Amino acid sequence: MPRKNHYDPDPGIAGKVDPFSPLWLRLEAVTKRIGIKSLIRWADKIISVAGPVGPVFMSTIPTSAADGKCRMLSVLSANLWHDWPRFRNIENRLESFAKLVEQEGIDLILLQEISRTPAIKVDNLLAERLNMSYVYSRANGSANIGFEEGLGVFSRFRMKRFPDIRQVGRVINPFVRRLALGVEIETPCGSMLAVSVHLGLLRGHNTRQVTELHHWINRLAAGRSVVIGGDFNAPEKSRRIGKVRTFWQDAYREAPTRGRSYTHSINWPWGGHLMSHRIDYIFLQPGIPGWNVTEAYHLDAPGGPHSDHLAVVARLAPMKIQG
Repeated sequence: MPRKNHYDPDPGIAGKVDPFSPLWLRLEAVTKRIGIKSLIRWADKIISVAGPVGPVFMSTIPTSAADGKCRMLSVLSANLWHDWPRFRNIENRLESFAKLVEQEGIDLILLQEISRTPAIKVDNLLAERLNMSYVYSRANGSANIGFEEGLGVFSRFRMKRFPDIRQVGRVINPFVRRLALGVEIETPCGSMLAVSVHLGLLRGHNTRQVTELHHWINRLAAGRSVVIGGDFNAPEKSRRIGKVRTFWQDAYREAPTRGRSYTHSINWPWGGHLMSHRIDYIFLQPGIPGWNVTEAYHLDAPGGPHSDHLAVVARLAPMKIQG
């Protein structure tokens, strides 16, 4: 008997898919089974995830601390590890991180993997908890799927103007972007740029991203000092980090260091240590006002691990009060 090759509109079997039907008839059957409204909603979610970076959220409260005395500047960079989709222990981890910031007397924070979900917006929570000005930009995900993550800069000083955002590297995967977020900070010693960075995992892409980041920051700096902090996903002994050191100062190697030299460890799936690397950095591009790195180290939050990365802390002394 010849095989039937048509779509049967009988309501009793509508929505069933005959694998031998023409493609358009199979699509019609799938559409009826799922529902056109559901398909539109899924399409909207996919488009929103693949969309460009942003939007940007910014708060300039406190309005200014630039009328204070020019003094040491304490900077912290940290990957907060959003841990999507489990978000394990996130509220406790954030509170531990906030206590770390207070314990270290931090003035400027450069953050990666800041998450936003219907339950918690980490940028808002930390800004209110620490009473800091801040700027945040989405990098990946979307509010339409109930999760996004991005970069942030938090400061005890006023942010002078709207931030600059750069998606670094070619778009290979429209659902994964690597980002740099920079903003001008008005410190008591003068205005400078603060940049938070999160680069890619693949070596070739990472190398191009480092080069593009360098050129972009040079254009923004216009002679000003720039502090760059972030997860570079490149080990200290890699060629690309060696290249970075030819134009930026590596805070951890500029000053006497203490504690662990790695910032991220990988374990075997069944337990046990596999490897550790330093992939999180604070770099300084010299400019005006001038800064010297006096101390740099890595540490975890006092109340327990705040992330799967250690935080990087650097103390910068203004050159005009050296000696």
